Amino acid sequence: MPQPEMTREDFAARDAADPLAPFRAEFELPEGVIYLDGNSLGPLPRIARERVAACVSEEWGNGLIRSWNDAGWINLPARVGDKIGALIGAEPDSVVAADSTSVNLFKCLSAALALRPGRTVIVSEKSNFPTDLYMAEGLSALLGGRHELRLIEDPSELPGALTDEVAVLMLTHVNYRTGYMHDMKAVTAAAHEAGALTLWDLAHSAGAVPVDLAIANADFAVGCGYKYLNGGPGAPAFLYVAPRHQQDATQPLTGWFSHKAPFAFDHRFAPTDGIGKFLCGTPPVLAMTALDAAMDIWARADMNAVREKSVSLTESFITLVEKRCAGLGLTLASPRAAAQRGSQISFAHESGYPVMQALIDRGVIGDFRAPDLLRFGFTPLYTRFTDVWDAVEHLRDILETGAWDRPEFHARATVT
Repeated sequence: MPQPEMTREDFAARDAADPLAPFRAEFELPEGVIYLDGNSLGPLPRIARERVAACVSEEWGNGLIRSWNDAGWINLPARVGDKIGALIGAEPDSVVAADSTSVNLFKCLSAALALRPGRTVIVSEKSNFPTDLYMAEGLSALLGGRHELRLIEDPSELPGALTDEVAVLMLTHVNYRTGYMHDMKAVTAAAHEAGALTLWDLAHSAGAVPVDLAIANADFAVGCGYKYLNGGPGAPAFLYVAPRHQQDATQPLTGWFSHKAPFAFDHRFAPTDGIGKFLCGTPPVLAMTALDAAMDIWARADMNAVREKSVSLTESFITLVEKRCAGLGLTLASPRAAAQRGSQISFAHESGYPVMQALIDRGVIGDFRAPDLLRFGFTPLYTRFTDVWDAVEHLRDILETGAWDRPEFHARATVT
């Protein structure tokens, strides 16, 4: 029996019934913009604007140096880490906010390799986010080239790659290009069965899909604060170390904030206990304050409801694109099964870059990933079902009319 034709009114009715709809008002979204790039940079939370302004004018302006104690600046890495930890199913006192994802990956990978001294192989995917691979290469060189980075082409190759040489399996939970999502619990169990440790990159998972590090029995994890967590451009990242590893794990960036008594100013390093030993230098207070504020929104959000809406948004987008843009050169590059993908959808098109620039020119903001992917992120706290409908209508018109084929849309910007 043929399915009834979908209409924009149907999508508007879904918006009216959406239990997450009130969250949209908590973000500053420009009028006339359909923002489908929260998987690259989340929009500004209103509470973050207010909190940072207060930090600047009161805590910094009036409190000055006293605010390290009086305003609790000194505890920001742990306080923000605990908020992120609650969102990603981490045990208490196992997450800190600090540094960048790349730096945190370096720290955690160093620690993991040291816990497996007899093993020399790091396994990852060729499609992993490049910075993760670069950091692994750099760390291997620093350690004298004793470790080999082996890259698989496809997740189906994982079982065969987990040999007794493998020290660490380093994967991004949700692939940044396609949105493919690993079964964290099953993959972690397979790694442990082979005697390897796991290091998960949650950059496209935290705030996008339900994550439960404790139940998955993960060993280490890292992630960023500026995508789905909405902490602002260049927001501090975070790292997780399972409690069972915290006593024995060590990391090489032994800055004063990882010292057990930083204000004793001892000339010899002595690590603090627990997750704090994975800190390094002074936290960026203004940036950390913005992320701290943004995390207060997540404390009120139900991740099961977020996931349910995410699946509905992405399923609707795929259905509409394949129906209304049929024959216009688009090929789905994301997994079709919702259980195997995160909260983003990618379509391949041979002229993907100028097509995306034409969309952005119309206020439909996604992004492009070389060589040919149009990438769209769906962030349920503020993305509406009518946004999905309207974005597809713009995409259809741009492709049908050839509106993308203008010189200004072909000119490559530095950031794509």
